[in-house]
Amino acid sequence: MKKSLIVIFLVIFTLLLSGCWSKRELSDLAIVSALGIDKINDEYYISVQIVNAGEMSGSKSSGGQSPVATYHTTGKSLFEAVRKLTTTTPRRAYFTHMQLVVFGEEFASEGIAEALDFMARDQAIRSDFNFVVAYNSTAKDILSVLTPIEKLPAKKMLNSTLASQDAWGSTKFIDTEDLISELGGEHKSTVLSAIELVGDKEKGKGPDNVERIETSAVLHFIGFGVFKKDKLIGFLTESESIYYNFLMDNIKSTIINTSCPNKGSITTEIGKSKTTIHGKFENGIPKINVKIDIEQNVAEVKCNIDLSEEKTLKMIDKRTANYIKGNIEQTINTIKKDYQVDILNFGEVLHREDYQAWDTIKDDWSTIFPELEVNVDVNVHTFGTATLVNPIPQE
Repeated sequence: MKKSLIVIFLVIFTLLLSGCWSKRELSDLAIVSALGIDKINDEYYISVQIVNAGEMSGSKSSGGQSPVATYHTTGKSLFEAVRKLTTTTPRRAYFTHMQLVVFGEEFASEGIAEALDFMARDQAIRSDFNFVVAYNSTAKDILSVLTPIEKLPAKKMLNSTLASQDAWGSTKFIDTEDLISELGGEHKSTVLSAIELVGDKEKGKGPDNVERIETSAVLHFIGFGVFKKDKLIGFLTESESIYYNFLMDNIKSTIINTSCPNKGSITTEIGKSKTTIHGKFENGIPKINVKIDIEQNVAEVKCNIDLSEEKTLKMIDKRTANYIKGNIEQTINTIKKDYQVDILNFGEVLHREDYQAWDTIKDDWSTIFPELEVNVDVNVHTFGTATLVNPIPQE
């Protein structure tokens, strides 16, 4: 009898625990794929990209509807603006699956610290989404563009960031924790991938933008936005952004075009890049030494050279090394002279190498950095010529 009572009690107890008391029905939520933040006067102006689940389904579609809808609202704080979304969205906004945050250029120039603080504190917002900054545009305009092939514009922008990071080298993925860490460091500086709206922004909002072979508006990454403390102070070009990533040891693969000895050009594919940076003090004066080791293969030849000869490969190595070195030195000078902010983390390198000497100059680092001596050494090794050894003769 006692055993029977225990079994009955356990069965009843199990049934009581089986319910999902805190569950949220999908039909009650508006899933946010991207958040845009601008500022109008002294109020936050936010835009949220809401997924239209019916249109995102491959098998079923309500027909003629956009795969996403964008809603906008304002507030004295971000928290207030998010809550006020309930007055415009058909369901309560759900941020757990958010993939992207876009800062408008004007807003980023005034400072992103408060926005970052809100997103780090809100438990309903995960930290694994990507941050980008708009170039010559507002976040509202960026999030209002419909994109072909990839129905979800936020997913398109995220995919472009990751693909360019891996195959071209002009972008980088940065989530909340990384952004807080970089802006919370000793020199409080960072870069964010910058995105530009190219074309007719009004036509980009309509279905015509995804129904034509040539779209009226395109979202295009143009390089990096440079932040000093939490404020946007300028942009690196696409080329400068690639060589910035060389310096930060972030290059996984990219393409280099160099000239041939006589005429024509050679295109090589960087397959491996390793950057090491060391600092030292000479008579109290800081210096930085950058060493980059690169492996590449020949991807395209537009001149008459013999790739079967070792001296030809050495010539390609030297020309590629000189080309990369020149561009890296130009990028360093742009950062030092134009922006005067240590986004390259040279100060941290000097601190690690000699913390006592660093303590004597750290308070003056902002004036020392623009005049810092940086020596760049690039070594290149060509290890392949693809399936074709020599170029096909041309008339």
